[in-house]
Amino acid sequence: MKPLILTLGLLAALPAEAGSFTPPEGCETFLTVQARGCRVSNHYRCEADAPGDQWRADFDQEGVFFLSHVNREAEWVESFEFNPDVRQSLDDGAADPAEFSKLLSSGRDDFAFSLSRTDGQNTEVTGFDALTGRSITIDGVALQETEFEYTETDAEGTILRQSRGNEYISAEWRLFFAGPSEYRDGEAWLPMDGSPVKFILPGEPGFAATQPIYECGALMSSYRKSSEAKEALSHDDL
Repeated sequence: MKPLILTLGLLAALPAEAGSFTPPEGCETFLTVQARGCRVSNHYRCEADAPGDQWRADFDQEGVFFLSHVNREAEWVESFEFNPDVRQSLDDGAADPAEFSKLLSSGRDDFAFSLSRTDGQNTEVTGFDALTGRSITIDGVALQETEFEYTETDAEGTILRQSRGNEYISAEWRLFFAGPSEYRDGEAWLPMDGSPVKFILPGEPGFAATQPIYECGALMSSYRKSSEAKEALSHDDL
């Protein structure tokens, strides 16, 4: 748990102004993604983690707001929300773990798992990811489109959050990326689109950036709130 605390503290201290992302000691950034919805994400891997584990730090104009950790199967392991600080973790013994390999081989992966949060809330998540058969190239990177749906309920079965729509996957990076979707945490469905716009590799201009550049404006505060909730559940990329 100590490495996680150090990671959380390091990222929380990062400045909001433009700068270069520095991952925790023993970790290396391998990809920066500038996306729609005023978000830039830095993806990194750490030597101390299990093989295939990956981390993602999300930034908006105010600084880092979300941190997520996935394993080789792109199974969501844990996440950190900032302001207020909350850690959300995957419970052991998932009824149907998310499996990236199964999605690639069969075209569909159903999942069912439980989550625990440091604020005391425990929830159940069920849903699926399925390949649509459509391929798309964004900024020179070949991706496969998916459709997805998930529902999160509390211990009594009350629906807390739902999301549906499309995402994109990279078989090479074993990552999900957001796409056009809808999110609901109340009565109304809110349209969202956090699709990637630019993929930046080490040595390229803009690598490790901490300031988003696309679709930034006054309306992004509502997107940020919904994005946090969705990304906290999908894969990581929940």
